[in-house]
Amino acid sequence: MTVTSAAPPHSPQPFGTLMRQWRQRRRISQLDLAIEADVSARHVSFIETGRSTPSRAMVLKLGTVLNVPAREQNRMLLAAGHAPVYAERPLDDPEMSAVRTGIDRVLAAYEPFPCLAVDHLWNIVAANAGIVVLLQDVAPELLGSPNALRISLHPDGLAPRIRNLGQWRHHVIGRLRREVVTSASAELHELLTEIEAYPGGDIEESDLGRVAVPLVIDGPDGQVLTFISTVTTFGTALDLTASELSIEAFLPADEATAQALRS
Repeated sequence: MTVTSAAPPHSPQPFGTLMRQWRQRRRISQLDLAIEADVSARHVSFIETGRSTPSRAMVLKLGTVLNVPAREQNRMLLAAGHAPVYAERPLDDPEMSAVRTGIDRVLAAYEPFPCLAVDHLWNIVAANAGIVVLLQDVAPELLGSPNALRISLHPDGLAPRIRNLGQWRHHVIGRLRREVVTSASAELHELLTEIEAYPGGDIEESDLGRVAVPLVIDGPDGQVLTFISTVTTFGTALDLTASELSIEAFLPADEATAQALRS
């Protein structure tokens, strides 16, 4: 069995440049970073300007203080001349069997309600039988390499059946924007740009004062179905693939929806 490490997604940059970008992204001064990392401000300045090369332990410490995602911490380690810490195994790797089993159990537990597992780019890697209620009339080209956000908001996807499209679109795009800021992922930024360009649902409705943002759709038989979503993650995972997986379940928000899906 071969374990591969995550490759850096961008062209190589000096460690000091990467650290400064993350520090500025988190709006932390050199002094505050030094205090949190328990080092001198002078040392932080020397690292950032390239006058000092950080140890492996220091890279990880700075990454933790700056709340740098594991994938980007690997990139920082490579930039500092160290081997990556976090491995990235494909989901079908034998060592990922416990993760696959966990996903299957969660998906099955939510049936007949829709539930799907997505990777860090919102690509669907698994789904239960209940997902068919959300995929009705979705264009085949969107199902070839299914992406949950494209399917949700694309005009040839679920969007025409969403009764509160403006509200749902505002919620989904806001969530994706926050992920782009947190992760600094170029791939997520490209996805955000694409989805923001989709037509329809342009009116932004405030989510303030609500318990949760519902997904309200026209069901297969014309009945209105209302869902609220919950998200499950592998909180103790050290592998990048496992740590970046999310399982999203769509639960009935009213008894009529529950009965329709159970029948």
